[in-house]
Amino acid sequence: MANINLSDGEWKLMSLIWEGSPLTVTQLVRLLSDDTGWSKATVLVMLRRMEQKGAVRFEQDGKSKRYLPAVPKEGVAAAETESFLQKVYGGSVGLLVSSMASQKALSRQDIDELYKILKKAEKEAGQ
Repeated sequence: MANINLSDGEWKLMSLIWEGSPLTVTQLVRLLSDDTGWSKATVLVMLRRMEQKGAVRFEQDGKSKRYLPAVPKEGVAAAETESFLQKVYGGSVGLLVSSMASQKALSRQDIDELYKILKKAEKEAGQ
């Protein structure tokens, strides 16, 4: 899959499209109105940019376009996570977790979940 980098605003749009596609521009503007206040023109510009990146596609429905994801959320999220990890922590998951722990950003539930993930990874690595 191509590495698609999305801006924060594009993530907002993509999240809505992943969640409820197909969606028209009018529906997207309505869904975003309380959070962003973006105009129809702004949403159209962002959708065109996202289409050029290969993130969304559309189906013509009469005079309307219905937007759908062109890529799965999991793939884009994984690429974004890897990019962030490389950029901020030099690719070190350990440094990321250490930073979060030292900032007391991990709840007891987060820590328990991390233990489960690590135990599963350990089992899979041992096979």
